[in-house]
Amino acid sequence: MTGRPDVTVVVAVYNTMPYLTECLNSLVGQSIGLDRLEVVAVDDGSTDGSSAELDRFAERYPGTVKVIHQANSGGPAAPSNRALDVATGRFVYFIGSDDYLGEEALARMVDYADEHGSDVVVGKMVGTNGRYVHQKLYKKNDPDVSLYRSSLPFTLANTKLFRRELVEKHGLRFPEDLPVGSDQPFTIEACVRARKISVLSDYTFYYAVKRGDSSNITYRANHLSRLRCTTAIMKHTASLVDAGPDRDALFERHFTWEIAKLVQGDFPALDEDTRRQVCAGIATLADEYLTDGLRDTLDVKRRVRICLAQAGAVDALVRAITEEAEHGAPPFHLEDGRAFAMYPGFRDEDLGLPDRVYELVGEAVPGRLAQGTRLVEAGWDQTGDDLRLILTARVGVLGDTGSLTVRLVQGAMPKSADKPGARRLTDGQEPPASTGGFTRTPAEDGRATLVRADIPVPAEKAKRGVRVYVDVAGSTYEIPVKTGGRPLPLARRWRQAVPYRVAANQNPKGRLVITTAPLWEIKPGAGKRLRHMLSRLKRKVTR
Repeated sequence: MTGRPDVTVVVAVYNTMPYLTECLNSLVGQSIGLDRLEVVAVDDGSTDGSSAELDRFAERYPGTVKVIHQANSGGPAAPSNRALDVATGRFVYFIGSDDYLGEEALARMVDYADEHGSDVVVGKMVGTNGRYVHQKLYKKNDPDVSLYRSSLPFTLANTKLFRRELVEKHGLRFPEDLPVGSDQPFTIEACVRARKISVLSDYTFYYAVKRGDSSNITYRANHLSRLRCTTAIMKHTASLVDAGPDRDALFERHFTWEIAKLVQGDFPALDEDTRRQVCAGIATLADEYLTDGLRDTLDVKRRVRICLAQAGAVDALVRAITEEAEHGAPPFHLEDGRAFAMYPGFRDEDLGLPDRVYELVGEAVPGRLAQGTRLVEAGWDQTGDDLRLILTARVGVLGDTGSLTVRLVQGAMPKSADKPGARRLTDGQEPPASTGGFTRTPAEDGRATLVRADIPVPAEKAKRGVRVYVDVAGSTYEIPVKTGGRPLPLARRWRQAVPYRVAANQNPKGRLVITTAPLWEIKPGAGKRLRHMLSRLKRKVTR
């Protein structure tokens, strides 16, 4: 390599074989070419053969791959800083030593940065092997995105292209005392100080790999370590961004992810002292940074757990987590057009948490409603030529349930409803006209309403889904009733002049479906024989 490279790729390495080989191959195979590329790999005291693999690549690609060996420092910050000290490229790019790049990644990002004068370029990143990577930022190419009015705060890894002039001008380095999240202070400050941040979404630039043994450092840190790191990150961010909407936009990420993850399903298994320390740490951060506006951006599940921790209600927090794990999401209490999730502590005078903590605030909840809705029993009631479906369904709402009805609806649910199992009707959509009668009573366990429906079954050839409709916090939801393994009523024939058959079945998604058809259309070949028999009977009657 002669002259100054366009980009220096920094690779902090510690025991990442065999993933390291694919990582390095993806770098030396970049379309940007070896003459425009510098790779600085710092071996942080590896013991698994990573050190020898780095030396092999350095020998094979002299002048392009540079290797530094050092004693283990305990995290990626120190080796990344060491690499920055020797980097010479116009831009610097960071990659995890177990990840790899698309072949055109560096060329595309450097060209885009030069074209638009970008100080930071974010290329589309995807997860492999089950690793989660937030995708909302990658909807389109954008030469100038705002740190505060985009999804960028949910993409704060350092796996981006940075103009090295910006890095050195502000002395940006990684804090070496943070075992987890040490890239966030660097990335946040770079984005705060950048003249322009660009996003490229038309190519897969970065492949983030979850190792088969989940040994990535993020997966190994304990609660108190993660709490300490999050506290340091938020404190550093607060020193860069004044209190207000911009800071709230950044901290929405930390309350949604880092802090909320401290009170997930593994929290109850912690020892009592650790649970207390975690809650105390969350309380300090919430007291300092959780404004009312920021609190309202959180979904009700996260909001309740964080606010219970903030209040020091450790026992109520444990109950909220364990009860949801055992019984599913709690019911919604409907009152004056508002909806409240009935987690432990709701309207508990001793805790004194405001109702707003438990309230649905602009949040769609089809999945929660679907989870709490299921069939209790069903049967037929026939009087002469009239047939009715008598059905009882359990729905996870309480209080003002006057809108709660059950209807037979022809046609499949929209595909948008498949994942959560229900859907919120959009503005202008109305549920089908209501038929039959309904009674609503609280379930004995106090966690749901039982709606009993008496619905006429039309004598028409049709396949109809059994669906619940209910108004929750100003929105109407359509929820298919799942059988939940309950026995279904036997098929029945009804009507005399033109006999019909009705059957209740479970479709592949477990939803209750009512099928009606003229009797002779039920089985191939049966229709002709039945019509012939009816014709003969008719002739006998008229003689």
